[in-house]
Amino acid sequence: MKVTTRSKRQVRLQNILFVVLFVAVIGLLAWLSERYVYQADWTANSRNTLSQASVAVLEQMPGEITVSAFTTDAGALRQHVDDLVSRYQRYKKELVLSFVNPDTEPEQVRALGITQDGELLLEYQRRTEQVKELNEQAITNALQRLSRTAERWLVFVEGHGERSPFGQANHDLQVWAQQLEAKGFHLQGLNLATAALVPDNTSVLVIAGPQVNFLPGEVKLVEDYIARGGNVLWLADPDGMFGLEPLAEQLGVMFEPGVIVDPTAQMFSIDDPTFAIVGDYGLHPVVEGFEMLTIFPRAAGVTLEPQGKWQGDAFLLTTARSWSETGVLAGEISFDDLDDVPGPLSLAVALTRGQAGDDGEVESGRQRVMVVGDGDFLSNAYLGNGGNLDLGMNMINWLSSDDQLLSIPAKTAVDSSLNLSDAESMVIGFGFLLVLPAGLLLSGLVIWLKRRKA
Repeated sequence: MKVTTRSKRQVRLQNILFVVLFVAVIGLLAWLSERYVYQADWTANSRNTLSQASVAVLEQMPGEITVSAFTTDAGALRQHVDDLVSRYQRYKKELVLSFVNPDTEPEQVRALGITQDGELLLEYQRRTEQVKELNEQAITNALQRLSRTAERWLVFVEGHGERSPFGQANHDLQVWAQQLEAKGFHLQGLNLATAALVPDNTSVLVIAGPQVNFLPGEVKLVEDYIARGGNVLWLADPDGMFGLEPLAEQLGVMFEPGVIVDPTAQMFSIDDPTFAIVGDYGLHPVVEGFEMLTIFPRAAGVTLEPQGKWQGDAFLLTTARSWSETGVLAGEISFDDLDDVPGPLSLAVALTRGQAGDDGEVESGRQRVMVVGDGDFLSNAYLGNGGNLDLGMNMINWLSSDDQLLSIPAKTAVDSSLNLSDAESMVIGFGFLLVLPAGLLLSGLVIWLKRRKA
């Protein structure tokens, strides 16, 4: 090709045009990146993306949320906080993050009670929550507490040997109660024998497995509370109703005789035949999308014939192989066609109706009652099995009309390590040490020979 002045000008013009177009494309991409965002989380369990439960909490919080991070570290810790909070900012633009150096603001740190580096202070509608653990569970739990416009009081009936939310025994409910408090609920015990009535600010009255009969006057207090529109969680056991028969009759609830036996438990190395395994949850909102197995020790089947204006659904269904054993639970246990009740059996029923006002007229809103034929599944000994904890949290959220506030799943880094066999390590090492350098050397040699011939 003959080089002329004209060809030189054309080459120069092409170079200038290329540079102009290249800069224009870069500027256009920068402009688009400011207006549109695309992100992809390829981790095995999407641990870098907010769960739908966290997103639902943010959607229920209109207005600005401020997050103050108290950290002296300008490096890794600060970057971790920024990355974590930015996940929330993707779904809520009104969430503002600021950093405070405790060394330069000691008075503010003391006044707020900040005790550790990296601690967060969340503020929403003049209410504040402190977060010490830097993970999605802790932050969303704090947001849940801030989102509650009113206090939620869970009142546990006492005085009849019930499972205690403050007790450490295996049959008590302390671990579950701690999780409830972390979600912003307030817990209180109530002895009906000394109380004039169930407090009006009670969100849910919990009757957790009594072992001694209720007095008629105590039952009347519970019935009056329900008549006023109160919500109830009744955790019953196969041992009997202990004087609560009038309550069951008022609700239209009936318990199957005996204890549920489920041979399916043997598949999970459970030798006790009285453990019921539930994987079929029905269609109730409490268990919508619920996929984990739950375990119920010594449970009773529950059926429902709604009375009056009550409406209800049965859920938590045992397997078809299960039955309610009315005989002695010893030796070889088998189904008796004459006395036993065949499965599948429902372990819980949920009832709703329009709330009654002071004048007895039905007002807007829904009164909610749930009866479960087992209390052990929420006890300290069994709460950690399968999805028992998540199910218990969903029950309380539904009963307190906080349907959108769900338990937040933990996200662990299941794909943070790579385990290679010796052969795989040798292949990778051979490739990087020999194949890749040899390939680069060969390509360079080929290019050199072509240029030399030209």
